Amino acid sequence: MIDTVVFPVAGLGTRFLPATKAIPKEMLPVVDKPLIQYGVEEAVAAGATRLVFVTGRTKNAIADHFDMAFELETELEQRGKHELLEVARQTVPDGVECLYVRQRQALGLGHAVRCARSLVSGEAFGLILPDDLIDNGGDGVLAQLVRHHEQTGASVISVEEVPREKTSSYGVVDVESFTGRSGRICGMVEKPEPAEAPSNLAIVGRYVLDARIFELLEETRPDQRGEIQITDAIASLLQERPVDAYRFEGRHYDCGSKLGFLQATVDLGRKHPELGGEFSAWLENQ
Repeated sequence: MIDTVVFPVAGLGTRFLPATKAIPKEMLPVVDKPLIQYGVEEAVAAGATRLVFVTGRTKNAIADHFDMAFELETELEQRGKHELLEVARQTVPDGVECLYVRQRQALGLGHAVRCARSLVSGEAFGLILPDDLIDNGGDGVLAQLVRHHEQTGASVISVEEVPREKTSSYGVVDVESFTGRSGRICGMVEKPEPAEAPSNLAIVGRYVLDARIFELLEETRPDQRGEIQITDAIASLLQERPVDAYRFEGRHYDCGSKLGFLQATVDLGRKHPELGGEFSAWLENQ
């Protein structure tokens, strides 16, 4: 089992200004849960018991959210609101530990992952980018990757097909061939132009990575923007050890964009057990 999952959450969320001037983007609600909560629930469902958040100095609200809210819980208990009390307590289930480390400079995703090294054991670990919200009625994407890792021993990255003209917005993988949902990666490129892209298989923010990646990140040179890219380190990793692409089951929403965030809010709102029916009827009458 994958015990530890890393969440890089130090970004400034400038695309959502002014909403993110004082509130972390990861704390913006999709229906009735903050965006980061969906990723945490996915990690816990995959068996994780250690959640490592790589934060910035403006992200204290994330730690507060996953901490005990004594005053709130006392008030709910005194008022007999036991269902809401359970909701407040279950932001992090019993037996799950939250750890925090600060990324002092914005030097890329690879640098953010590298910051978590001291809090990750020498075993393979999960990596979730919470901007990528993935809705699935069965196993979450990380659980799918963990299962594949347990069966093969390979590091594994979630991918989906995108229009070729949009490859310059993603990390893109080159895969030898697919057997079912998985295929061995033979190369990868960060944000290639469509004419130079090896495929239209884009990386979506879920990974299970061998701990060797930390040593490779130490050796990875910054790109032209001065950032350390996780794709460069993974490209080095696949020269030494197997790395697979996995075409996951689930609907992906890019909540790093306003459009994706709105799409996730509408779709998950329509599925909500309390208000889904009423909300769907309202939408249909607009």
